[in-house]
Amino acid sequence: MPETAGRPRARRLFVYNGGFLGDARLRRILTLAGYDIRVGLPASQDMVGIWGASPTAARGLRVARARGAGVLRVEDAFLRSVLPGRARGAAPPLGLMLDGQGVHFDPSRPSALESILAGHSLDDTALLNRARDAITRIRAGHLTKYTGFVPETPVPSPGYVLVVDQSAGDAAVTASGATRATFHEMLAFARIENPGAEILIKTHPETAHGLRPGHFSSDDAGGTVRLVTDPVSPWALLEGAVAVYTVSSQMGFEAILAGHRPRVFGQPFYAGWGLSQDETPPPRRVRRLTRAQLFAGAMILAPTWYDPFRDRLCPLEDALATLEAETRAWREDRAGWVAAGMRLWKRGAVQGFFGGQRAVRFAPDADSAAARAAATGRRAMVWGAAAAPPGTVRVEDGFLRSRGLGAALVAPLSLVADDLGLCYDPARENRLERLIAAACALPQAERLRAERLIARLCEAGLSKYNLGGASPPPLPEGHRILVPGQVEDDAAIQLGCPAERTNRALLERCRAENPKAVILYKPHPDVEAGLRPGTVDPAILQGLADRVIEGTGAPELLAEVDEVWTLCSGLGFEALIRRVPVTCLGVPFYAGWGLTRDLAPVPARRAARPDLVALVHAVLIAYPRYRDPVTGRPCPAEIVADRLASGALPRPGPGLRALSKVQGLLAGKAYLWWR
Repeated sequence: MPETAGRPRARRLFVYNGGFLGDARLRRILTLAGYDIRVGLPASQDMVGIWGASPTAARGLRVARARGAGVLRVEDAFLRSVLPGRARGAAPPLGLMLDGQGVHFDPSRPSALESILAGHSLDDTALLNRARDAITRIRAGHLTKYTGFVPETPVPSPGYVLVVDQSAGDAAVTASGATRATFHEMLAFARIENPGAEILIKTHPETAHGLRPGHFSSDDAGGTVRLVTDPVSPWALLEGAVAVYTVSSQMGFEAILAGHRPRVFGQPFYAGWGLSQDETPPPRRVRRLTRAQLFAGAMILAPTWYDPFRDRLCPLEDALATLEAETRAWREDRAGWVAAGMRLWKRGAVQGFFGGQRAVRFAPDADSAAARAAATGRRAMVWGAAAAPPGTVRVEDGFLRSRGLGAALVAPLSLVADDLGLCYDPARENRLERLIAAACALPQAERLRAERLIARLCEAGLSKYNLGGASPPPLPEGHRILVPGQVEDDAAIQLGCPAERTNRALLERCRAENPKAVILYKPHPDVEAGLRPGTVDPAILQGLADRVIEGTGAPELLAEVDEVWTLCSGLGFEALIRRVPVTCLGVPFYAGWGLTRDLAPVPARRAARPDLVALVHAVLIAYPRYRDPVTGRPCPAEIVADRLASGALPRPGPGLRALSKVQGLLAGKAYLWWR
């Protein structure tokens, strides 16, 4: 990029396609990449922006030739969005290919991507490790250019030959010199080279959405040939294929990443590097690459990725986290929800989290919700531990919730939706338990992600409610034990504590077993604020605790203590994050995995032994869903951590604040409002 007086100066980019002017995301990525979008006529030192090989590209090329200007060809990167760009409701792209040489799907001239694959050393260990980790992550998450499918959708039994169709008239097809005849020749080769085998023709997502026709139709099916039009995972299809045939589809690239050596009848960017069987290999491409090298060039080095939450260009890994969050929301919410047990003030948050595809419908009770869901093809959800028919999904606050109390009607930034049970009910298995057990085998990249999140939480002093508060007062010397109080009518205590179920009983047990320790009692924030029951009589408290700590944030206090004793408080998990030993009298979600001292019986099914990093990944990354309070979009855990750390959060309006005070007055009569 040209520089003036030591500062980068944006290069003027003249455009003649309305999409460049009307698409805010496209303009923003180009601006961040150093281009100043203009209309008019360029000078020789300027550039003309065109979209790939679109019908309007010729207009820009004529202007560029006439004015002696350079050309910047723009295309979507290989991970785009949940739905195709032409589909209704499609999100803007997560990344772009910005190419001043050519375009990656046109073999008639070298592109920037081809130059990288041909000339870059591609031998940096860190780069190739990133590539391998990202391949694993993409395959595990069933991510591709358009992720609007359900991975669990059944695919045929393994052993078939996969033939990949593409959209008729697509620039990637015509640039390779392919026609309808090429596709039918490819099908003929698949039949000849695999006699008697079942052949599956996979239609393009745009064809499945009715946006553009493909090269094959139902007329081409019959005998051993089947047309696959359902939105299924390409990774699931590739897993069961014995051979893959393509002209120039991105699925050929994914076939290489899945371990195939696809038969290629066009000249896509991935052909000619020794990883495919090419009918017409591009003669320029003589280098031999590994899968990791091909991926590094195509997915890490060549694209320009965008972070819509931080409004900045970003590495591939951040773009993956964004796509994972958006994809998860679409896959879980696509059928719609009927919700029961949601108090009025929570409904806006529930709608924001789960109503992105179809508006959430609310029912008066769980039975009604289940009946409406069954009648309309939706799913039923209920808040917390309320009685509900089998199959009802249970919703609760996440563990990195907000800056403020739920009882104060502060909206959550994270929610969990558990299809098996409740994370605080040890009587039956829940989804979090499965995630914790599975996290014992986390890929290294995911472990590093969890480690970075732990460091961020500790550095920023983040917790579930992030209430802040004063620094701890001077504390007595000695072995300090922090005892966090809880809301005594909370379902977590009723379901997760077989013996002691009150704050007084917790303190008595702790004092009995630690007679010489300095016991610091911290009342629960909801109780401290007068919003929920759980107060310990001051006269009794005086004989059990050496100090009552009020108005001090949990992270600050944890830095001053030697251990934590708890019934089943989430503060125990926050203590583990900060490497503080924890003793549990109940059975919270983090107990029973070998990371805590457990005084109550724990379920035998908690036999896995994750370390802290694995536990944090399951609890804070894999289990909850997050919603960015700034953009209102599904987001990764790291974005919510950043928002909480920066304080960029909306506050409840005066109506909700008044309602929270009424709830406080009725704290001893919770049955009147806790419905």
